[in-house]
Amino acid sequence: MDWLERFNSSIDYIENNLDSKVEYTVAAQLACCSEFHFSRIFSSLAGVTLSEYIRRRRLTKAAFDLQMDIGKVIDIALKYGYESPDAFTRAFKKMHGIPPSAVKDSNVLLKAYPRISFQIIIKGDVEMEYRIENIDFDMRFVGKRFTVKTERAFKTIPELHRKANKDGLRQKLIDMSWENPKCILASVAGICCNGTVADESFDYFMAVCYDNEVPDGMEEMIIKPCTYAVFPDVVKAWKRLYSEWIPTSGYELANQPCIEHFLGPGHKIKHELWVPVIEKKIGK
Repeated sequence: MDWLERFNSSIDYIENNLDSKVEYTVAAQLACCSEFHFSRIFSSLAGVTLSEYIRRRRLTKAAFDLQMDIGKVIDIALKYGYESPDAFTRAFKKMHGIPPSAVKDSNVLLKAYPRISFQIIIKGDVEMEYRIENIDFDMRFVGKRFTVKTERAFKTIPELHRKANKDGLRQKLIDMSWENPKCILASVAGICCNGTVADESFDYFMAVCYDNEVPDGMEEMIIKPCTYAVFPDVVKAWKRLYSEWIPTSGYELANQPCIEHFLGPGHKIKHELWVPVIEKKIGK
């Protein structure tokens, strides 16, 4: 089963459980990837978070049920996971612009949010540069941890770096990185880890490789040996990684953190994205 089939299997599972409980961990397992990767991939390809997609699909089906007189409002509210008719009415009105009771009125407009499916669009006009790096030792990172909502990642992470510049955290990390550097990841790194599909957030660990005592107010993280696909330009790499490179690369995502590496002066590029990968097994 290939990458697209697995992700479409997870969509099948979600669609079959819109009127019951959707287990996010099961959806991620069907896609054969970690919850962090599943959340990021889904948001990147679908343009909305997983929870928002499920909300829209449930309210779409609820509108169909109301039009066809399949149950009372309270029954339909409970069917699609709302604890009370009031909560259902607020959500329904927010999406459709009218309360459930007005669905059958003449000349009302409803919004139908269609089921998604994952596909590959072959462009072939813009290449993706990358290299493969094998890290064969434990990497010890030391730094500070922040929580980032997946849907706001492209806005929040630059804000975190701007704040780190102002409050001195970035300079402190840079100074630490000059002490006994022994890894190619020798400058400031943003490690994306501990993602949860349930609340669709992840930890962003701003850190450097460091072997000395952990400074006050910081913590350590150990990343096990892994193979990485490395792409120049973090923003462009994130936007094209899941839709273009992974599906056709011959690699799978490994269950390790992704690393945004910000290079120092003298380098041709400013930053690069390190993505943990394993070679795809034949027949998978």
